[in-house]
Formats: sequence, C-alpha cells, structure tokens
Amino acid sequence: MLTEERFAKILSILERTGSVTVQQLMAELNTSESTIRRDLTALDANGQLTKVHGGAILKNAAYSTIDDEVIHRKEQNREAKEIIAKYAAGLIKPGDFVYIDAGTTTEFMIDYITEKQAILVTNAITHAKRLAEKGCKVYILGGEFKAVTEAIVGEEAVETLEKYNFTKGFFGTNGISIQKGFSTPELREAMVKKKSMENCRECYVLADSSKFNQISSVTFAPFESATIITTDMKQEAFQKCQNILNL
Repeated sequence: MLTEERFAKILSILERTGSVTVQQLMAELNTSESTIRRDLTALDANGQLTKVHGGAILKNAAYSTIDDEVIHRKEQNREAKEIIAKYAAGLIKPGDFVYIDAGTTTEFMIDYITEKQAILVTNAITHAKRLAEKGCKVYILGGEFKAVTEAIVGEEAVETLEKYNFTKGFFGTNGISIQKGFSTPELREAMVKKKSMENCRECYVLADSSKFNQISSVTFAPFESATIITTDMKQEAFQKCQNILNL
C-alpha cells in the first residue's frame, strides 16, 4: 500500500472513531508497527492528527484547561445526567461504604438515593448537606475548598482518604479518552479523584456523551479503571469498550 493510501485510511478511521491505537491500525492496514508509528509521526507533523502515547486522536479533539462554574454546568445535558444518576443511585446497597465525588451528575444522584443502610463519604459540601437532610449517614473530607466546583481538594483531603476502603465510588470527569483516560483541568482536584478511586473496590464514572473524546490538563485514572455509566453515546470507538454501560 502506498504511503498516501495509508495516510488516507488512517485519517478515515480517525474520522469514524475519534481515536485509534497503533495495534488497531496494524490490524486494519496489515502493516508493521514501525510503519504505522512513522505514518502517525508524519501526520502529526503535518497537523492532520494528534499523536498520543500508543496511538492517535482527531486533531480537533477538545482540550480543556479551565473548569466551568457549577451553576453553569448543572443545566447542561440535564436530561441525560438525570438518567445516569438514577441508575447509579440504584447501585448503592445495604452495607455499602460509598464515595461520592463532587460534580453535577453525582449531585443528581442524591435525588434518587433511597438506601439508608449505607455510609457515604463525599468531598462536596453541597452533596453532604443534601444527603444529611435526607437522613443519610455522611462524612465529608477536610481540606481546601474550591469554589468553582464546590469541592474539597488538595493534600489534606488526600491524607484523609488514606484510611478509607470504599466498596463503591461514583465519580465525575471533564474528559474521557481511551488513550488519556479520565481527566480534569486542575491538579489539586485530580489528586483527590485519583486517591479515592484507588481506594474503591468498584469505580463508576458518570458521564454524559459530551465528555467522550475530551481531554483535560490532568489525567487522574486510566480508561480501564472504571465502569462508565452514560447514555446516548454514539461514538464508534467507545461502543466496543466493555467497561461502558450505555443506558
């Protein structure tokens, strides 16, 4: 196959899937790893794709470096968030020790949590207040308050998490990428997400379809580390992933 033909096929695959690994391209193009890597380097240099570790993503894959304020995010994709949150809340069972991450979709969970025989821990002041008002037993992490996301973040929160071993955890994310995993714009918040996920037996990321093929500044967990609960997700590359529950 001529170089120009390979380039066209690689770009066609990316347009269809949003991201691709070197191994996938080797199989689809019946070409060696070294050739694929050279092709990706060349296409990246030409500005036609973005080369990442282990593969490539579309050049126009969105990168975000700043958090939107909670008040602006609450109404974005609200219907999808409600569906995701209701399903997630139903996963909490008697005796569970649950971590609930700050975020708008995780906050919607609170409306649907009925299990009072579970213990809940959160890094979101609003979440803690609403859960307590519902009669749930809830603990809140200590640390620095981040007003934009209404979350407790930083090293003190991470130290608090050291002693906890959760049965389940429910997390928000700004971006989901097969290569770059789950990401968020700010390091202090990423630290808390990372530690809490590491201390969960079962991890669930709640994300509407707009979060896919998005990348933020700091990766806090690899793509395979959690079950993703979503809805109306049509991107072909993600539809084949076994850790995605598309409601």
